[in-house]
Amino acid sequence: MIRPLFLVLFVSSISQCSLSTANEDWTQFRGPGGLGKSDSKNLPTDWSDSQNLAWKTKLPGAGSSSPISLGDEIFLTCYSGCGEANPDASVDNLMLHLVCLKKADGQIKWKKDIAPSLPESKRVRDHGYAGPTPATDGKSIFVFFGKSGVFKFDLKGNQIWNTKVGDGLHGWGCGTSPVLFENLVIVNASVESQSLVAIDKESGKEAWRQSGMKASWNTPHLVKTKKGDFELVVSVKNEILAFDPSNGKSLWTCDGIKDYVCPSIISEDGTIYAIGGRESRCLAIETGGRGDVSESHLKWEAKAGANVSSPVAFNGHLYWVSDRNTTAYCVRMKDGEIMYRERFRGQPYASTVLADGKLYVVTRRGGTFVLAAEPEFKQLARNRFDGDSTQFNASPIVVDSKIILRSNQYLYCVGK
Repeated sequence: MIRPLFLVLFVSSISQCSLSTANEDWTQFRGPGGLGKSDSKNLPTDWSDSQNLAWKTKLPGAGSSSPISLGDEIFLTCYSGCGEANPDASVDNLMLHLVCLKKADGQIKWKKDIAPSLPESKRVRDHGYAGPTPATDGKSIFVFFGKSGVFKFDLKGNQIWNTKVGDGLHGWGCGTSPVLFENLVIVNASVESQSLVAIDKESGKEAWRQSGMKASWNTPHLVKTKKGDFELVVSVKNEILAFDPSNGKSLWTCDGIKDYVCPSIISEDGTIYAIGGRESRCLAIETGGRGDVSESHLKWEAKAGANVSSPVAFNGHLYWVSDRNTTAYCVRMKDGEIMYRERFRGQPYASTVLADGKLYVVTRRGGTFVLAAEPEFKQLARNRFDGDSTQFNASPIVVDSKIILRSNQYLYCVGK
C-alpha cells in the first residue's frame, strides 16, 4: 500500500469565518483560506546551517503537523515516549504535547503535556502520533489528536474541553486538521469513525455529524461560491462531497479519486481543484450545484496527481510535486492542460507553499527546493540543513518574511 498521510486543511479568509486575522498570522493548515499562499516578500532563496538562519529550536518531540502563527507566538504539536525518538519503547509511554514558542527567537514559552487515550496503534508508519495541524480563532487553540479527540486550549495552554469523535485506529495514523467556521470546529474523523464532525466551539458539544468519510486523510476545505454562500468540501474515496458547514446538510456529490485520498482541496473563484491517487487524477469542479454534479459541474480532468502532497494555485496555474512518482506538475487551471511534468529529485510529504513569486517544496530527506512559480519548470535552489538527518514531513509556513520549517527534531526560522 502506498502511504497515505495527513493532509490536508481549511477555511476561507473572509469576514464571516472566525479565522479572519492579520495577514502575517498563519492560523490553520496551509494558512489563510487553506490555500498554501502568503503575501510576504523579500524571502530568501538560499539558506543553510550558516546562511539566512534566524534561529533553530530543539523540539520536545517528533511530529508531522505544521506550526501555526498568531501574533508573537508559534504553536505546534508533537509527541514523545515512543515512535521516532524511542522506536523500541512501548506505546504505553506515549505522551502528546502542545507547544508555544516565541516567534522572534524560537524560545519555548510553555509546553502542555496531554495523556493520550489508550490503547493506541503500536506503530504509526512514518508520520507519528502528531499529524493534524492546530487551528486558532485568535482567542483559543483547537487541536485534533485522533482517537484522543479534539481539544480546546486557551492561549496560555490551559485545557478548556476535550471531545471524542471516534475510537478507530489506523497504521498510517490520523492526519486531518481541524477547520473553523463561525461557532464550529469541524474535523474529518475518517479514521476514527468515518464521519465528518462539527463541534460547538464554546461548549465542546457535538453540533452535527455526517457519515461517508471513506479512506480520507485530507482536511476539509471551505469555499465561497459565486453566489456568496459557503460550502464545506472534502475528498473521499471515489467522491468529492459538499456540505452546508453550518448544519452539515449534504449539498452535492461528484465523481472523485478512485483511491484513498490525502491531498487537500483548494479553490479559486468558486471552482475547487482536487488531486490524488495512484491513478494520478486532477479535477476541476464548479461549486454551487445540487445532487450528483458529475455531468453538470465537472469542468475538466487531467492525468496528474499525488498521493500525499497538496497543490497551490497562482496566476492561472496549479503547482505541486507528487510524492508517488517524484514528479513536479504545472496544470493550466482554465482547461487542465499539463504545462510541464518534470522528474524531481526528492519525495515530499509536505504541501507546496507559494510566496514571493516562488514555490517552496519541502522534501522528507532531500532538503527544500525553491522553484519559479511559472509554467516553465525552473529550479532556483536546493537548501539543506546538514546537522539534521530526521524527516521533514510538515508543510512550511510563511510569516513576517520568514519561512518556518519543521523536522522531527527541530523548528527552523529562515529569513534574510
